[in-house]
Amino acid sequence: MGDQDDGGAEALAQRLEDFQDARLHGDVQGGRRLVGESGSGKSTVGRCAVRLDEPTAGTVHINGTDVSHLSRRALRPLRKDFHLVFQDPSSSLDPRMTVGQIIAEPVRLHRYARGTAVRERVEQLLGQVGLRPEHADRHPHELSGGQRQRISIARALSCDPDLVVADEPTSALDVSVQASVLNLLADLQRDRGFGCLFITHDLAAVEYLADRIAVMYLGQIVEQAPTAELFASPKHPYTQALLSAAPVPDPVVQRSRERIVLHGDLPSPLDPPTRRAAATPAGGATGSVFDGCRFHTRCPLVTDRCRTEVPALREIPGGRQVSCHLVTDDGTAPDAAA
Repeated sequence: MGDQDDGGAEALAQRLEDFQDARLHGDVQGGRRLVGESGSGKSTVGRCAVRLDEPTAGTVHINGTDVSHLSRRALRPLRKDFHLVFQDPSSSLDPRMTVGQIIAEPVRLHRYARGTAVRERVEQLLGQVGLRPEHADRHPHELSGGQRQRISIARALSCDPDLVVADEPTSALDVSVQASVLNLLADLQRDRGFGCLFITHDLAAVEYLADRIAVMYLGQIVEQAPTAELFASPKHPYTQALLSAAPVPDPVVQRSRERIVLHGDLPSPLDPPTRRAAATPAGGATGSVFDGCRFHTRCPLVTDRCRTEVPALREIPGGRQVSCHLVTDDGTAPDAAA
């Protein structure tokens, strides 16, 4: 899937081309986390999932319904079932509206409540995210960053959605309030039972919140697995490098760890290293095709096969998936730090 963007729609579509064949393993009821470095395509996936961006390929199914290319009219009654919590609450909340108006807007649009029940619903949601009823009469600029993000969460939950996509919901917040927002999301998900796709580059938050993790690199899922298994035994060389860069609280353990330093070219997310123009019989070019693994320019274990053959995302034991030629069918993987 890809999104429409001036001058880059085709490149972005190609960048996420193979994501259409990858499924976030199982449902997201227990919480699925999508991780990867900047430019890997995480946010594009999230925006396409809730149809803020139009997928150019592939499909998005929510509750068994293909929402990929529904018209606005057909999509509207389904909008209440999925919502997005944006990265920066300062830019995603209308500064001209009060907090009460912001939370009430989807309640009224989707006719979840009417009349005095709307105000009651707003106060109920404020209480659920740890705010007081009087916050409803304030404007976003009168609140702290953590309080604004709580408002964003309340708005996302206003119509009891089945799916919430949280796109880096703590990255714009002070470290001192990040933990409280993460705890709030975890508690709300447990108590209300909605599915959650949590997009982040913060591996510590992922380990704490997720029961399954999908790792992305340049628009592709390279590995996904249950959280405990992925942290204990990452298979893909990129996942190994990503985890080796994450700090641990124990300084003794931190000093003894061997960090995997990735060398080689840092690819452009709009022009992956394996991309080339597809030739036509007449000698012209149309579209793009990919040869080889997109990670091969930085992989410490690269082989000739990695440069010429695209690795498939395949099942290995333990409910895992990995996209690497070097991982055997029984799940044996080489150590990228060796």
